[in-house]
Amino acid sequence: MKKIAVICNYVLKPDRIGGMDRFFYLFDKQAKEKGYNLDWYFTDYSIFNFYKNLNIYSANNSSVEQKFLEMSSSNKYDVVITHFTELCTKFYKQVKLINPNCYSIAVDHNPRPLNGFSLKKKIKKRIEGFLYSKYINQFVGVSQYTVNHILNDYGMFLKKKTKVVYNGIDTGVFIKRNKENKNKFIVASHLRPSKGIQDLLKALSFIKPELLFEVVIDIYGEGAYREELQRLTNKYNIQEVVSFKGSSSKLNELFCNYSYMIQPTYMECFSLSILESLSANVPVITTTVGGNLEVIQDGDNGYIYQPGDCKELASILNDIISGEKGIKTNTSLLIENEYYLNKMVNEHINLLT
Repeated sequence: MKKIAVICNYVLKPDRIGGMDRFFYLFDKQAKEKGYNLDWYFTDYSIFNFYKNLNIYSANNSSVEQKFLEMSSSNKYDVVITHFTELCTKFYKQVKLINPNCYSIAVDHNPRPLNGFSLKKKIKKRIEGFLYSKYINQFVGVSQYTVNHILNDYGMFLKKKTKVVYNGIDTGVFIKRNKENKNKFIVASHLRPSKGIQDLLKALSFIKPELLFEVVIDIYGEGAYREELQRLTNKYNIQEVVSFKGSSSKLNELFCNYSYMIQPTYMECFSLSILESLSANVPVITTTVGGNLEVIQDGDNGYIYQPGDCKELASILNDIISGEKGIKTNTSLLIENEYYLNKMVNEHINLLT
């Protein structure tokens, strides 16, 4: 029985059962069915029912890579997989020193800065690629955008061992919108500056107040930036429009209550939130960053604008609210056909062989 270690720089929370949680659960189940034995390493975890069948080691909010290195001295692994960790670091060399014959897979979910890395960081990444990429057998990007940046960051010589495995979601858990829900918008995002929610608030300030009558924008998520976003909401006098709802583990049931999702992000790899919204037949208003253009077609299943362009976002919202434009396509079909969870899991299982 082959042993697999999966190291995830990711915190498991009972009030946030999202797309990656469902992926971890199903990957564990299907890998076990194929005869693999799995150990999971997460940044933090307190026991709750969803993960009861997984064998999990928690780093208790310290370094999950260090936790793995400490534990792996007594656990020899045939395959080591990383998610949400930095690529091409000394860690991968240490993994091979402890498990010299293991097959290592590095899955890159990490978004890049809108204007790219500084020259100093670019040079550092090229050096790291030269020094440590040889300890990684397979690089995986969750979008073509991500693969392009792996090669750009660490070197084109990695092309032969780099591939795309798109994110997918469990489409069966999303309730589909079957009515217009006119002028109800949802934001589902961690609250930090890189998610661009401040731009949405500014865009709303450009729209005539009388047009915002009965418009609802509900923001789901938590983060250190919440206080500043609430301050801006007050500054722009849009308290009657914008509501902060906090975290919810029921987004799969909530998306259908809205007409559009707004994602004004500056950084993205391949957004699960976009897939989830589309799966609920809710089109998406988002930016050109990351892998967004690989799934959103402007005017078909959503609207696209340049990140930071608050006036363009305001124009899109103005036209939707006034009824001058709208999406009538069933946006769920694309996700059901191309970006479903079983496809994602199967492609990750195939990497093991």
